[in-house]
Amino acid sequence: MKTTETPAPLPAESGAPITKTDIGPPPPGKEKKEGTVLNVFSHGVLVIWAFMVVLPLLWAVMTSFKDDRSIFSSPWSLPDSLHFDNWSRAWTQANMSDYFLNTVLVVGGSLVGTLVLGSMAAYVLARFDFPGNRFIYFLFIGGMSFPIMLALVPLFYVVNNMGLLNTIHGLILVYIAYSLPFTVFFLTAFFRTLPTSIAEAAFVDGASHSRTFFQIMLPMAKPGLISVGIFNFLGQWNQYMLPTVLNTDPDKRVLTQGLVQLAVSQGYKGDWSGLFAGLVMAMLPVLAAYIIFQRQVVQGLTAGALK
Repeated sequence: MKTTETPAPLPAESGAPITKTDIGPPPPGKEKKEGTVLNVFSHGVLVIWAFMVVLPLLWAVMTSFKDDRSIFSSPWSLPDSLHFDNWSRAWTQANMSDYFLNTVLVVGGSLVGTLVLGSMAAYVLARFDFPGNRFIYFLFIGGMSFPIMLALVPLFYVVNNMGLLNTIHGLILVYIAYSLPFTVFFLTAFFRTLPTSIAEAAFVDGASHSRTFFQIMLPMAKPGLISVGIFNFLGQWNQYMLPTVLNTDPDKRVLTQGLVQLAVSQGYKGDWSGLFAGLVMAMLPVLAAYIIFQRQVVQGLTAGALK
């Protein structure tokens, strides 16, 4: 006697929902083709963006070695000869050396103060629960959204009443206050990703809170410190509005003020070759800092997103 097997009902006939496994995998070459198209598109956008960023920098460096006539007659051609006197003239006659030294003092002091104070505040907000923790944290976040333009007039009178107007240390304190909100916001998220077992082991061994922070937790947060330090360095090095309002002493001007002074110093007869040389001088420290610490910057940005 012959028996007939009843075929199993299809998902649609049995009332069960149709899933991807019921339909079957896509053709082997389809996913590969879609991934290739996406990679080509993303790499093409990155290449275009790289050209948009790199070409102006190369043009500025190339122009800094030309004379004024070549800058206007053939702006896109290579210089016939390298005019190193542009750099020496900008460094000595335009007082770029004094402006550069003032900028190093202001940015160096403010960067150290921002990282020390910001890391301490971020560590407390990230590791300790106390009344008002979230309120203080959101105050720092609110400081990021507060436009500096609205604070210039009251800030001028506060700094003036404290006797810190037209001083290097006064500008350092203002830079620290200006950079703290972003630093605390960035490092708070980073400290939350660090393992708590190491700090607990240090407490068991008798370490104090300050020793645990400075000798254990702070070295572990090195990638985050480097990342936020680079961002603060870029913002403080290129800062123009704050020193213009709070620092009117010609002997204590920073580099951004010096570049403006160099541009308008000769009236209608501008020293364009010297201006481009000064511009490249101001640009090189920023490029050097990013090239040296680019790996740490990427590590710090990705570490805060993974837990």
